[in-house]
Amino acid sequence: QVQLVESGGGLVQAGGSLRLSCTASGRIFSIYGMGWYRQAPGKQRELVAGITSGGITNYANSVKGRFTVSRDNAKNTVSLQMNTLKPEDTAVYYCNAGIRSGSDLGFTSYWGQGTQVTVSS
Repeated sequence: QVQLVESGGGLVQAGGSLRLSCTASGRIFSIYGMGWYRQAPGKQRELVAGITSGGITNYANSVKGRFTVSRDNAKNTVSLQMNTLKPEDTAVYYCNAGIRSGSDLGFTSYWGQGTQVTVSS
């Protein structure tokens, strides 16, 4: 079994900062991509930022220049530093990772339980 556990959400005023972290644990042979998605009420889940095992990153246009994704491969952790937060960043943020549980297995996509981020105006 594999688990992704997130932390760091909360309530912040517009212009403030938050840092999200996510740690993968369990039967892990290797991890390829890790990243963050978010889902606001009444909207579809969308990619916020992703990072490969080699450190290649990609961001949604709406967060470029404000959010930074990073990972620690030794600790199976991915983080999201969110600066200059806006009310439209309010959503449940989900951690995602593509994980192989054995050398003879393919990658499976796993999700965290989600953490609420609320930005007040």
